[in-house]
Amino acid sequence: MSILIKNVLLEGKKRNIYIEENLIEEISEVGSIKEKSVEAEFVIEGKDKAAIPGLFNAHTHAAMTLLRGYADDMQLQEWLSTKIWPTEAKLTEDDVYWGTKLACLEMIKSGTTFFNDMYWHWRGSAKAVTESGIRAALSAVFIDGFDEERAKEQMKRNEALYEESKKMSKRIIFTLGPHAIYTVSEESLCWVRDFADKHDLLVHIHLSETEREVAECVEGYGMRPVDFLDSIGFLSPRTIASHCVHLSRKEIELLKKRDVKIVHTPASNMKLASGRMPYEELKWAGLHPNIALGTDGCASNNNLDMFEEMKIASLFQKAFSGNTTSLPANETFALATRNAAKIFRLNSGVIAEGKLADVVLLDLKKVELVPNHNLTSNIVYSANGSCVDTVICDGRILMEGRHVEGEDEIKNKAKGVAYELVK
Repeated sequence: MSILIKNVLLEGKKRNIYIEENLIEEISEVGSIKEKSVEAEFVIEGKDKAAIPGLFNAHTHAAMTLLRGYADDMQLQEWLSTKIWPTEAKLTEDDVYWGTKLACLEMIKSGTTFFNDMYWHWRGSAKAVTESGIRAALSAVFIDGFDEERAKEQMKRNEALYEESKKMSKRIIFTLGPHAIYTVSEESLCWVRDFADKHDLLVHIHLSETEREVAECVEGYGMRPVDFLDSIGFLSPRTIASHCVHLSRKEIELLKKRDVKIVHTPASNMKLASGRMPYEELKWAGLHPNIALGTDGCASNNNLDMFEEMKIASLFQKAFSGNTTSLPANETFALATRNAAKIFRLNSGVIAEGKLADVVLLDLKKVELVPNHNLTSNIVYSANGSCVDTVICDGRILMEGRHVEGEDEIKNKAKGVAYELVK
């Protein structure tokens, strides 16, 4: 497949973008289109549109779209133990498939072309991602509850899923997903460490999200969460640690030393009153390139709009640091694009020749983007998902003119599954 995007605004200048198969092959000035570009199978008029790289959602639980608005305004542990976990225990693979389909639809509609997921029924998620056309790093939740037999089952399941993943779309990255230090035994964490090292796999884990997690770790292991994981050799450049709210100076230094990747989830942290990730301290330690941005699941956000998440992230840091220059627009945008691309080892995150053809077109006629003094500022502080007109992922047009094929069926089916689940 070949696609020509004509007359589109790219980094402040009008450009033509020519896509061949799944790569950006040529970016040229308007009026200098090569003959092959003229013969593109699909031509998109880019007038009054701006091209940006597809956004990355670096931490979520996609199928939790089914629980959007189901249990809000509750204490975290009560929320988990009385509402979320009991409901999730009833999930089927088909439920997860439709919940993930709904999440993929929502992400496409708001310009996200990649998400990093941890959830139950891995095969249901993988099927949904394959059909949707976007990219994902998928991990099956690894929770053993400190039970030896359950741990063995989890290990066998992950081994089997890893082998299955080799036959799936290249848009799917298999990762390991040990839930957290308070739900996974030390023995299982060591198995994850060794399996990831053997197969060069990314490891996705919740880390230092709450004060309670830190206190229980100190009580149980005699040290804080980051210190504990480092003591068993768990931390590495492949570790993707979500939240990282409650960190000591020593822990920040360890995260830098081990080249750990961090995901900031400001909306969820605010809603669950977990606290604030110390962005400035992490930046001073040299960790800014290792930080990405995520929404968390729809039960604790309650949407997957990365434009909204960028604004919340920047304002959150400004408000709590008292520094108006904290997490400026250009740094915030990087968290959702090039930083995340590097973290997930993808040849994307910027629009350039030779990069993967994951391209989003914004409608510059949308009132939120008028006037356009500074597009990056508008993206972070003013835009929302409805400003997205067209989405291309892996060289395939997934949305044009805000239309996604089959979206009504997805919404209706997911709604029925959600109501049945909580009935």
